[in-house]
Amino acid sequence: HVQLVESGGGSVQAGGSLTLSCAVSGITFSSCIGWFRQAPGKEREGVAAIDSDGRTNYADSVKGRFTIPQVKDKNALVLQMNDLKSEDTAMYYCASAKVASYCHGGVSRIAELAYRGQGTQVTVS
Repeated sequence: HVQLVESGGGSVQAGGSLTLSCAVSGITFSSCIGWFRQAPGKEREGVAAIDSDGRTNYADSVKGRFTIPQVKDKNALVLQMNDLKSEDTAMYYCASAKVASYCHGGVSRIAELAYRGQGTQVTVS
């Protein structure tokens, strides 16, 4: 039984920072793991991802502000978010898959990953 559990969301003022965490269990190896978000009334949007070789991709809207740190625990994922803006307000979801191709060519397919968590809310005012 694959389970992804996000944590770290909350409310912050514009310009502030938050760190999201995702704990993955029930899967021995994620070839592609990342974050997508969805704001009310908007489409799901890939935010950031990392593949099994440690290569990262970011949406243009978050480049230079969001970072996936390299961690030794392959069943954990962190998203460091700095200089948050009101447009970053959304529910953030962690997602993973055994297929590496989802991580190739950017973050457009991150919302399609097979396994996902329940989400954590980020509100920027």
